[in-house]
Amino acid sequence: MKLAIVIPAHNEEKVIGAVLKSLPKKIKGIDEIVSIVVDDGSEDRTYEVAKQYADRAIKLVLNMGVGAATITGLEVAKKEKADIIVTMDADGQHRVKDIQHLIKPILSDSKDVVIGSRMKNHNGMPFVKVFGNWTMNVITFIVFRKWTSDSQSGMKAFSKSALKKMKLHSVGYEICSEIVGEIRRNKLAFTEVPIEVVYTDYSRAKGQDILNAVNILTKSIAIRIGRQK
Repeated sequence: MKLAIVIPAHNEEKVIGAVLKSLPKKIKGIDEIVSIVVDDGSEDRTYEVAKQYADRAIKLVLNMGVGAATITGLEVAKKEKADIIVTMDADGQHRVKDIQHLIKPILSDSKDVVIGSRMKNHNGMPFVKVFGNWTMNVITFIVFRKWTSDSQSGMKAFSKSALKKMKLHSVGYEICSEIVGEIRRNKLAFTEVPIEVVYTDYSRAKGQDILNAVNILTKSIAIRIGRQK
């Protein structure tokens, strides 16, 4: 059983090395773990640092967006013939110990997709992020008719069969909502597991701006309309 950990990164030179060094070397039920970093046109040394510690490092010449970087990483994971694929953020906010909890429902063959939810226990989470996440949950539900407690979580797990069915085209943060839509469209078995998040001054400065909700809504509607044609 092979696990691929996909990490899209943009200007993460300060932390990407520590994130990669912290990744688990062994997980029960997994025979091989491969780390894949996609540098989304960074202006710093993210790619150079990633090459030192990641099993695979890909450099996008231009800053395409987190969606494009994530899809690129997922395609590499397919070529690596990974059985389970996990995505996580590059800013150090995710605890790598949660990876084993994330993949457990897939290892047991009970689920196709698992979302790591920060909202199951959001103690310590800045209020603006809690409010922003619930706003995006509502937007995602309105557009794609599928409810999740943390639609914008960057920490997810997919079985290889689920990933094969999903058709992803997003270039920006709307990728998270599109994934929820694909879960519903393909009738994939889905669950959420609680994850812990580390909030530092650095990680607080990263992620989505709540004002980006309008942009995500517009692009999500376009995706939904496109699916109906």
